[in-house]
Amino acid sequence: MKQHKIKLMMLAGVAMLALYACNKEFLEREPLSDIIPENYLVEESQLAAYAINRYGTLAVFEHFNKDMHTDVQAGRSYNNRFVPGEWKVGQSGGEWSFTEIFQCNYFLQTVVPRFEAGDIAGNTSAIGHYIGEMYFLRAWNYFQKLQSLGDFPIIRTTLPDQMDVLTEASKRMPQTEVARFILSDLDSAIILMNEVSPDGKKNRLSKASAQLLKSRVALYQGTFLKYFSGTAFVPNGPEWPGKSKEYNASYNFQSGSIEGEIEFFLTQAMDAAKAVADAVPLVANTMTARAETDNQAFALASEANPFAQMFSETDLSGYSEVLLWRDYDLGLGIMNSIPNGIQEHNGWGYTRGYIDRFVMANGLPIYAPGSGYAGDDYIEDVRTDRDGRLWLFLAQPGQINILHPSPLGTHATPIVIVPDILNVLGNHDNPTGYIARKGNVYDGAQHGNGRGDVGSIVFRAVEAYLNYMEACYEKNGSLDGTAQSYWQQIRQRAGVDTDFQKTIEATDLSIEATNDWAVYSGGQFVDKILYNIRRERSCELMGEGLRYMDLRRWRAMDQLIDAPYHIEGFKLWGPMQHWYDAAALTYGIGDRSAVSDPAVSPYLRVHQKTPTSLAFNGYRWTMAHYFNPVAIQHFLITSDDNDLNSSPIYQNPGWPTEANAGPIGF
Repeated sequence: MKQHKIKLMMLAGVAMLALYACNKEFLEREPLSDIIPENYLVEESQLAAYAINRYGTLAVFEHFNKDMHTDVQAGRSYNNRFVPGEWKVGQSGGEWSFTEIFQCNYFLQTVVPRFEAGDIAGNTSAIGHYIGEMYFLRAWNYFQKLQSLGDFPIIRTTLPDQMDVLTEASKRMPQTEVARFILSDLDSAIILMNEVSPDGKKNRLSKASAQLLKSRVALYQGTFLKYFSGTAFVPNGPEWPGKSKEYNASYNFQSGSIEGEIEFFLTQAMDAAKAVADAVPLVANTMTARAETDNQAFALASEANPFAQMFSETDLSGYSEVLLWRDYDLGLGIMNSIPNGIQEHNGWGYTRGYIDRFVMANGLPIYAPGSGYAGDDYIEDVRTDRDGRLWLFLAQPGQINILHPSPLGTHATPIVIVPDILNVLGNHDNPTGYIARKGNVYDGAQHGNGRGDVGSIVFRAVEAYLNYMEACYEKNGSLDGTAQSYWQQIRQRAGVDTDFQKTIEATDLSIEATNDWAVYSGGQFVDKILYNIRRERSCELMGEGLRYMDLRRWRAMDQLIDAPYHIEGFKLWGPMQHWYDAAALTYGIGDRSAVSDPAVSPYLRVHQKTPTSLAFNGYRWTMAHYFNPVAIQHFLITSDDNDLNSSPIYQNPGWPTEANAGPIGF
């Protein structure tokens, strides 16, 4: 029985020593346990190769659709997390995995002692940098666990294949300890990594990348603790499941209280963010030809504009704001599908809720008296005199996409077409009617069969500006001079009046709440200053994959528990309906409906077409969904005789310890 459980643990992902064997890329390599210490990880190039091989876990913004299934971006299908009862506890798998953590631990426990003893050949600074990269990558992987699971085991070394050791290591540490562990690893990375990445092109991590991630982690944890205080989702909260285990029963916060922890993390966020923002200037937005109506002029302006090109260039090394980016090489067969993904619309689009939150260039919300808003009868109207980010990155039918046609451009769309809300053209499917332009490319050679080599951003310094602003206000209840300066710089670059106070005073939260989930925390309105800080973050980071993280840490989806939310697109039932064959705009005929009924809304409701859709009546939420469930297999393999209560692992709030079951109450 004991041998059987050890084997099962190895297969399930708890046995960290064996997990690398499950990673496909290592199947044909010499197992790490068989590598003789004397001939591996003993010189600089080996460290460099090992570290870069772990970069695959870092997120890239390839299609700028990383905010799918939130209030800002939508696809034709819905996500089960917004249909309570459909997201179920898994029998196996899930986020409870240590594969990448093991890889980092093996490197660090092997290399750090050798480095300290002077037993690694090569340039000392470079060796230290690669060690710093591995501290960063361990922190990155732990941050993914922190977001999805909260409390999680802290494993610093590889472990022997012994049942008692592995079971002991499965104890979940309170999320505050996990977050502090992540910050500690990032502090090590900051000390060890160089200001300039070893390749000189910013294709490898640098000190600034570690400082930015530190600010992100600290802001996440500080705000999560603030908004979930007094719930089972934080250590020592009412019915916190960690209390049910003896090893966490007497846990005390390192700072003495949850309030102290919140202040600690927000202070850490401010310090780390400031280090980046003060050192890295924003890329300029020339706003060239903003007043031009000629589409050729627009295309030329977009191509020449450094801000627009930062998301569309093959070489991003010269853009100050880009801290880390992924390079692609057609000669080596390493290709990027960004151009085709943007040009062909790729089955997703911006939501009406997202488009409406962008203010006018004069700084006023669209509904404010005297704003000058032209309305949304046409997409051209939506873009008129708006925030420069919307003007640049929302496509308008008729715009020119390709300036330099080539034989490779057979899959490109030279002119932005009418959005294919009916999905009749396949590749050009756009379910919302609002087509993205961020990341678009104006060179035909970048199109056709995915043959693109446009660089893809991983970390962008503007996030540090935003992190500081938010952490400062959350911590102090006001914005200091530094935060105000950062906000003004962001707005100036966006082509928006830098007087953010004008925007704040004109904001009506009851109107914003109809479309923007960030108005809420814990089901209650936040104040107008904080909302506008969140608004700025949302508008600046469009499509860059941080929205769902932000919504969870803000606890910004409680209101969906009682009030369903309908994802809407453009104003179909106005003049734009004439873009389509009237006979094709069928509705109210059950599963044969192609679009939503104009009687329920003049705006296209993405999921309210066919009554059989589980999202037909709107997106809903349940508290359990703020964390992922732990799969049942992990309880079984760490328990005695299948008694799940004997496992040191505990389930997340609201989730049962039963496979294929939804949250408790659904």
